[in-house]
Amino acid sequence: MDFITDPHILARLQFAFVVSFHILFPSFTIGLASWLAVVEGLWLKTGRTVYKEVYQHWVKIFAVMFGMGVVTGVVMSYQFGTNWAPFADAVANVIGPLLGFEVLTAFFLEASFLGIMLFGWGRVSRRMHFASTCIVAVGTLVSAFWILDANSWMQTPVAYRVDELGLLHATNWLRVIFNPSFPYRFTHMVLAAYLTTAFAVGGVGAFYLLRHRHPAHGKVMLAMAMLMACFVAPLQLVVGDLHGLNTLHHQPTKVAAMEGLWNTESGANLQLLATVDESTRTTTSYLSVPHGASLILTHSLNGEIKGLNDFGDNIPPVNIVFWSFRVMVGLGTLMILTGLSAAFLYWRKKLFTATWFHRWCVAMAPAGFVAVLAGWFVTEVGRQPYTVYGVLKTASGVSPVPGHAMLASLLIFIALYALLFISAVFYVGRLIVRGPLKADKSHQHAHPGMSGRLSPEGEDANV
Repeated sequence: MDFITDPHILARLQFAFVVSFHILFPSFTIGLASWLAVVEGLWLKTGRTVYKEVYQHWVKIFAVMFGMGVVTGVVMSYQFGTNWAPFADAVANVIGPLLGFEVLTAFFLEASFLGIMLFGWGRVSRRMHFASTCIVAVGTLVSAFWILDANSWMQTPVAYRVDELGLLHATNWLRVIFNPSFPYRFTHMVLAAYLTTAFAVGGVGAFYLLRHRHPAHGKVMLAMAMLMACFVAPLQLVVGDLHGLNTLHHQPTKVAAMEGLWNTESGANLQLLATVDESTRTTTSYLSVPHGASLILTHSLNGEIKGLNDFGDNIPPVNIVFWSFRVMVGLGTLMILTGLSAAFLYWRKKLFTATWFHRWCVAMAPAGFVAVLAGWFVTEVGRQPYTVYGVLKTASGVSPVPGHAMLASLLIFIALYALLFISAVFYVGRLIVRGPLKADKSHQHAHPGMSGRLSPEGEDANV
């Protein structure tokens, strides 16, 4: 029961809870914003009302998720100054500007045009509204760029010096921004966000087809989602492989924990099913692929992989990393198989009639969220015992706050976030059950153009 009084454990638990809750929303809105831009573009190009109705349905859900992401994200910034003041003090000169860039270049951009995106129908021209949607979509990607950049630097710190007070300073900002792991982690996360959106949207579309409600809208959602799964899920496998090679080079302890490998081995097996005993530092295998780990990580059947015992006590909690990695990879494999199945059904002209597949898509709707969480567990827990890998240990970054105070705030966060989550799920669930609303053709939203003419639905080219 040490966690009840240990400030170090409680600080980690509290931040882990907050960031795990928060990441669910950006991982959805990043992909959803881009998808909405595509849907609105298709409406403008084809004039098909179904695209407009799908857009107006999902933009309400986007607004809720975006708001939840903002609210839960702000809390993490405050925690740097409460539970993690020594860490914030040590890395502020590097991390502070990166997070500041995110606010200046992304958050303000999103906030400025989000209002037009949500409330601009009939008040601005179609092109201006479409541009606003595109700008919000770009803003989400820019936001992900800076957040992932700051986190990636903590994973693979470069171009810094430590002064006499123990504070870190950047010596080359380009190298800090484009640190060794950033390109892989940013690409991996963005693709994960797109897949999260695809399977959530595809699950809702399949739900409508199963219920024989909103069939036209359900077909649009399912088809576009499965098109994304067909191409992005296999691409994610390739990016994940490159990311793994990069991690092996820069964070070998994380890779060893992912594989449950205690002793350095050449030709290491890939453990599909095993139990890891951290007290005895042993892994008992039940199902494995001979030489599989070495082949994947070194691209050689007899490649050498360092074991955890080579790093003494500076290793992460192995079981969490080991099983989280398998959950992530397992769900990624199911996503690839789902995309391939969809392509086969489309070829057989059965994509919109195969009820078994629709049920499967409904079951897979939360898969992206679970995979993202598992991936973050691998990334963050696998970095331990460091906050800045190899430079600053986690234990030295905790504020001198009493354990009971941290426990109280953690319980408050759990209660408040549970209330927020239940409220959001209830509201979004009602929107999904109700489905897209038919466009009211009898009422045209008019606005005066600069020429003084009234134009239906903002069709005037002037804003």
